[in-house]
Amino acid sequence: MSRTRIVSWNVNGIRAVHKKGFVEWVNEERPDILCVQETKARRDQLPGELAEIDGYKSYFASASKKGYSGVALYTRHEPVEIKCGFGIDKFDSEGRTQIADYGDFVLFNIYFPNGKASDERLDYKMEFYDAFLEYANTLRSRGRKLIICGDVNTAHQEIDLARPKENEAISGFLPQERAWIDKLLESGYIDTFRMFNPEPENYTWWSMRTRARERNVGWRIDYFFASDNAKVNITDSYIMSEVMGSDHCPIGLDLDF
Repeated sequence: MSRTRIVSWNVNGIRAVHKKGFVEWVNEERPDILCVQETKARRDQLPGELAEIDGYKSYFASASKKGYSGVALYTRHEPVEIKCGFGIDKFDSEGRTQIADYGDFVLFNIYFPNGKASDERLDYKMEFYDAFLEYANTLRSRGRKLIICGDVNTAHQEIDLARPKENEAISGFLPQERAWIDKLLESGYIDTFRMFNPEPENYTWWSMRTRARERNVGWRIDYFFASDNAKVNITDSYIMSEVMGSDHCPIGLDLDF
């Protein structure tokens, strides 16, 4: 039985968080796998100590648009295979997805789109959700165990944000976005945090404009989902709200295989 600790964090700019002690934090925490979202950078734009953290293999998926989106994977165990994207150009060109096959499980590191900018971006977000689920279900139908992490950009239920009534008409808490998470769970996936913690006031993102973090006026929009056949392997799922450096905090998942 091997123990694996995965951490996921939307850093809101990997070069920005680097200046706030990111590498030192990684070296203290030493997760087996670290999934990073919203890097806003290509590998060749990073200093060496950030592109290659000692003891980790690193993989980057970048958007074709500079300074936008992007995900990265730092891993102490080299995956059997790693892919970027679903094979659909309009999604893959934004550098939002890494799919790493570790043998025992397949790990998705995803920065899901934000739908706030326009109706077109909300449509894009919903199409991305559906493309992801179709891809994931194909793997699950082959008996694979899936771990899905990242910034999903939607709070699922009223318990998942501080002010649900005020945000019912805001992307991130719209009925169709919340209904898609219902659909995901009904399709045989688990919100792993809720396996261990049913309590309110557990958030992963806070607006930087209003000192919301100090007052814990937040949203839980970062998740570890897992296919239900992986439930037996999950030993803990948690929010690392004490970790600063971004408008999001990291989240963690512990597995035994």
